Amino acid sequence: MAITDYAIPASALHDAFRVQGVNAVTTVPDFVQFALHDAMKSDGAVRYIECSAENQALTTAMGLYVGGMSPLVMMQNQGLLNCLNTLRSVGLDAGIPLVLSVGAFGREFANLGQPITKSQRACVNLVEPVMAAMGVPFFHLETVNDLPKVAEAFATAKEKQRAAVVHIGHYPAWN
Repeated sequence: MAITDYAIPASALHDAFRVQGVNAVTTVPDFVQFALHDAMKSDGAVRYIECSAENQALTTAMGLYVGGMSPLVMMQNQGLLNCLNTLRSVGLDAGIPLVLSVGAFGREFANLGQPITKSQRACVNLVEPVMAAMGVPFFHLETVNDLPKVAEAFATAKEKQRAAVVHIGHYPAWN
């Protein structure tokens, strides 16, 4: 496969999230998901809130959820690893079914199509096992064929009343 085969169109990701009822985004904008950020920010029906830290993005999303909105939290893998305690308190202990879209910052092109646990970079290879250790459902998106995992992540978060991670394995394509 070509590298471009791993670039899921941002419009397709946007649509997959919107179908799940997402009407708000809290984020620390990340380099990997720029095209998706642009699509979400441009959607007039989505409230887009930039935060100064990932912990703030999670707690702001919790407030939006409690207030009746359907937020998506967007960050990169390093930020996810930075806010594990907040993820635990909000997404597990409080039982808030938040879905996090997490970009795989630092993933090597040579790792595309391979398990992310085989990446040479800790910020990439630790994310899935750390989420498993915490009991956070993890859904890795590698190509457009993985888009149904978005719906699965939302259904799992709702059913289990806990956070779930949608891991974006490569830069979404601009379109």
